[in-house]
Amino acid sequence: MASILVVDDNPANLKLLAFLLTSHGHSVRTASDGARALAAVATEKPALILMDLQLPGADGLTITRQLKADPATRGIPIIAVTAFAMKGDDERALAAGCDAYVTKPIDTRGLPVLVQELLERAGAPGT
Repeated sequence: MASILVVDDNPANLKLLAFLLTSHGHSVRTASDGARALAAVATEKPALILMDLQLPGADGLTITRQLKADPATRGIPIIAVTAFAMKGDDERALAAGCDAYVTKPIDTRGLPVLVQELLERAGAPGT
């Protein structure tokens, strides 16, 4: 069981992702914006982060860059999640430090597989 942080400003998305990940045995915490995400990571470092790109205040790419610039958090795999997929968004997400990119609506079969692959690649406990 891995600790996963889900960052999304939409309560329905938070609920869906938390349910999906907990049903696959993971421990899930949530944050509704970038500031809360950074506070959550400072409190308890997650094994993986699902990061919505469209957040109030600092967007998901800005938060990802901050986390990847910090030696204490740069090894945490981050999956960029977006509903407004534009051409080049995947490249921008990867350039910002995201390890993978998925679009909404979430593929409820594919996401758990991707999460497991990234956790194993990162050597996360419980994988």
